[in-house]
This record gives sequence, structure tokens and C-alpha cells, in this order.
Amino acid sequence: MIDLFYFEQAGQITLTDYGETMRWLRMQTPALHRSPKQRHLIQDVCSTLGVEFFKGMLVLRLAAGEQLADAVIKLGQACVRVADVWFTMRTRAAQSTMGEVADFFAEKQIPFTQNDKLLGRSGSDWSVDFHTRTAKKSALIYVLSTGSSASSRRVADHVVAAWHDLNHLKAQNQLELVSLFDDTVDVWSGEDFRLLESLSTVARWSNPEELEYIVTGIAA
Repeated sequence: MIDLFYFEQAGQITLTDYGETMRWLRMQTPALHRSPKQRHLIQDVCSTLGVEFFKGMLVLRLAAGEQLADAVIKLGQACVRVADVWFTMRTRAAQSTMGEVADFFAEKQIPFTQNDKLLGRSGSDWSVDFHTRTAKKSALIYVLSTGSSASSRRVADHVVAAWHDLNHLKAQNQLELVSLFDDTVDVWSGEDFRLLESLSTVARWSNPEELEYIVTGIAA
């Protein structure tokens, strides 16, 4: 949910999130301060979308002739992209799962690359965790891993957005889209699985043989 606030003063219309986006970010990590990289990412988002970052708030003043609906969409995009800075704060558990998946593919001699940059229909770039290529098929894989139930929906929503934007690759390049849930930690709800099942093939890390079959088409 994104809350935006509207007010008008002396004929000037202003939209703001009143700091709710940064408050959400602070709740995702025990760190008291953002890293220089995270601050740079936030400033880059604001510069790209023409949004002001003031005392922890995202602020947008309507320019002459600008439609309110366009401004709401622009500020909403800024909130989402700033919130995505959370993915630079991923826990060591998530990184550990990535390493385990990479080791599994290497052991099974499944060729793969990591962090491929792919262009979505919207023009946005998406970094896909794994891209596997075998004799029978190729697959794009996002690994959903978090140690916190509070952030599990955020992780799922990010992958849903990615698959929506990259869905054209499924038909054009005959790519399998795979959402790999790290279900070794009980943080996922049934709704998380249903969201991804409508857009991709869902696999569970507790059953790696299932993943092997999905990406190779060959029974383990």
C-alpha cells in the first residue's frame, strides 16, 4: 500500500508521502543509517522522476499544465523505487540461499549465469537471479528468500512485478519462468504462492529435485 497526501497552498498543489516510504525502509533493518550506496540510489530515483527528497519525505509540486493523475503516478513510482532500495539490504540468509542454488546447478552440471539484466516491456531493467540453459529448455529463475515474515510479501510483490514485465520473453524465446521459494524458513503465506503460480512455475528449495526437473525437463 502506498499512501500519498495532497495539499494546496497559495495556488500551489503539492503531493507527498510524508516520510512513509523511508519509515517503511527503516523497519526492514536494524541499521540506524543508510549506506552511501543506498543514499545514492534514493537520490538517483528522485532525480530521474523529478521528485524532491526533503527531511525524509518524497515531495512533488505540480508543474504548470501538469495533470494531477500524472503527478500521482510519478510520485507513486518514486515511492516504489525508493522502497526497492530494501533489496540492497538483503540478509545473509538470502545470499546463502543464492550460493546454495549456484552450487546445486554446478553439481548437476546445469549451465547457468547469474544476475542477467533483461529489458521489460515497460523499459525497466530487471536483474534475474539465474538464467539456466540446457538441451531441452532455458529458464529464468528468481529466488525468493527472506528470514522475515514482515518482508515476505514485499519480496513476492517484487517478483510478481518482474514476471509481469518480462512475460513477453516466455512466448518469444520459449523461456520457462521459475519462482524458487526458499521454504526452509516458514515465512511464506498461501497467497504468496498463488500470486506467483499465476505467472510462473513455482518450485520449493526444500525439494531441489523438483527444481532440476523444471529447468532440464529430465526426471531426477
